[in-house]
Amino acid sequence: MNQNPPKTQLNSLINLYNLGKYKEVLVEANLIKEKFSNSLIIINILGAANAGLKKYNAAINCYKEALKINPNHSDSYNNIGAALQLMGDQESAIKNFKYAIKIRPNYPEAYYNMGIVLQNVIFTKPNPELSQFIEKLLDYKTFVRPQQISKAAISLLNFNPFIKKILKDSSLKKLNFQLIETILNLNKVTLLNKIMKVCRLPDLKFELFFTKVRSSILLSISNMPNSPEALSFQSALALQCFHNEYIYNQTDEENEALANLIDTVNQSFLNGEQPPTKSILCIASYKALHKFDWSNLIKLSKEFDELIKRQVSDFEKEKSIRDHLPSLNEISNKVSKKVKEQYEENPYPRWVHVGLNINPDSISEIFQKSELKLFDKSINKIKEPEILIAGCGTGQQPLSTASRFKNSMVLASDLSLASLSYAKRQTQELGIKNIDYIQADILNLDKLKRKFDIIESSGVLHHMDDPMAGWKILLNCLKPGGIMKIGLYSELARRHIVNIRKEIKLSGIGSSNIDMKKYRKFLINSNHGEHIKLKFSQDFYSLSTFRDLIFHVKEHQFNLLKVKECLDFLRLKFCGFENNNLVKKFKLKYTGSNDQYDLIKWNTFENNNPDIFIGMYQFWCQKIK
Repeated sequence: MNQNPPKTQLNSLINLYNLGKYKEVLVEANLIKEKFSNSLIIINILGAANAGLKKYNAAINCYKEALKINPNHSDSYNNIGAALQLMGDQESAIKNFKYAIKIRPNYPEAYYNMGIVLQNVIFTKPNPELSQFIEKLLDYKTFVRPQQISKAAISLLNFNPFIKKILKDSSLKKLNFQLIETILNLNKVTLLNKIMKVCRLPDLKFELFFTKVRSSILLSISNMPNSPEALSFQSALALQCFHNEYIYNQTDEENEALANLIDTVNQSFLNGEQPPTKSILCIASYKALHKFDWSNLIKLSKEFDELIKRQVSDFEKEKSIRDHLPSLNEISNKVSKKVKEQYEENPYPRWVHVGLNINPDSISEIFQKSELKLFDKSINKIKEPEILIAGCGTGQQPLSTASRFKNSMVLASDLSLASLSYAKRQTQELGIKNIDYIQADILNLDKLKRKFDIIESSGVLHHMDDPMAGWKILLNCLKPGGIMKIGLYSELARRHIVNIRKEIKLSGIGSSNIDMKKYRKFLINSNHGEHIKLKFSQDFYSLSTFRDLIFHVKEHQFNLLKVKECLDFLRLKFCGFENNNLVKKFKLKYTGSNDQYDLIKWNTFENNNPDIFIGMYQFWCQKIK
């Protein structure tokens, strides 16, 4: 029979655990277990304490002991999965999360943890049951960023017999003759339908196929059925194209047909008539509906509310928000103005769902879990941290941070009003109350006359005219003992991008949408090594991310010796990289207890693994009093 100790004892254990005193938890919990040997709570606390000490096998043994007492204890399966994930056994981790969810179908923590695992998995064999779990995960709008699990989903979809068949025929010669049948069959693949609606698919085979399908629908629109199944797929395709910002190539024949269709729809509205739904959806797969004067006249059935919200209503909300956003100072720096113009045209990135932390942590808990080193531990006493996000884009970072740090208040700034209005709309819709937004150049942030406990600026400084000038301003805004998260481009990891940027400059290629799409088409057909490498980047698959990747108006790159030089000059202490998988690889080579805080060793490690920082250097540092 399951017995639990008094709440006072449990609360004492939980408080010790939250303080990171895992050894003390083990001592106390083992003493309590002598009396309450069948307590599932105590056994799981023992497991959690072992996991906190990175004794994952011991932790798993505790959870297995709990399962002997209760074979249907969902928490134990979830905890086993979390331990296996940290050990690097992603496949076994997923199996245990699946067990937990089968026992408790609406189990938030298990779905959340599965979302973390799926970010690092490519499947090599079919798993239809898992496809259903991913579909359910996508229904939870705050457990994972769909973009982060898109490659995992695509790898599963590639095993679907119908998709496998249609993608194998790269010429797609039969598509025009089997268009309706193909669409109806595709609509039955619910995982594909769902993921098309919430993020871009970073896969050239799918892109080629969707480009062809879109063209075929347009060129045979009069013959397209008005069946719910066909319209459902058209809606998913329109949302996919909207999400990738209409990056697919168009032929002259399509351009002419599209212009004619738009004229026909326009005439229908002028006549006071509603055009066929299939025509509206077809246009929406080529151009966002809010671009048309008649967008507020569209009346579609409820099944298409999501499309209308995304392509019409959201833009109306953002216009209203934009007019009321506070601005710190006029943006006067020449480079800042150019960067602002870029992100006004292409707010970056476009997203639908966001991954929020289920259980916020204190600063000490976050640093301890991530193996980050604090040089001044007084920051741990801050119970309600004030946080600045400098360069917040469209809101994913401030939302993630606001849900991560317990009792935090976040101020998020950006150059672009388009990005800020997007971010604030999403924040309002999620009901998040601890974030304020302001338009500001980093160079003007000292005008706030505020000091922050934590500052995050990821992927921003390297786009400034003088990154060190911006970094100094951020330092001035940081309290003594405060911590800062910085994201900078690696010159080694981005050497192929640097060469491509040179190629663009020498060729005189412009940065208009048309020019970028033309150059992208050239890259798709190129077999050059650096061009092929570029196509593996998720940023290749939407217009704003593609522009940010190789057409940005300003870009600097760093190396780790340069980062060390900057930190030394600013008198900041390097606390470590926040990427457990990265640190795990590093520690296979460097086993000293302080090696992971030595940038000289990290520099050697990067030189031996030149693509290890293909995203960015993402690190924490601390301002010493």
